[in-house]
Amino acid sequence: MTDLTGAVWRKSTRSGDNGGDCVEVATNLPGIVAVRDSKNSSGPALTFAPDAWETFVSRVKGGHLTS
Repeated sequence: MTDLTGAVWRKSTRSGDNGGDCVEVATNLPGIVAVRDSKNSSGPALTFAPDAWETFVSRVKGGHLTS
């Protein structure tokens, strides 16, 4: 299990004022990017390699992962 004690979490700039239904991301930890549900800040988090996260974000921004 990865220690996320020092994680600095930030909400998406697109989360808006929707009552907290969004994700938070921590990018300050060496070698990982952590993602969690903002409604459950003490719950589990997913972790990704920085290059995998960057690929995901790039594909979302490029419209390649729409439903």
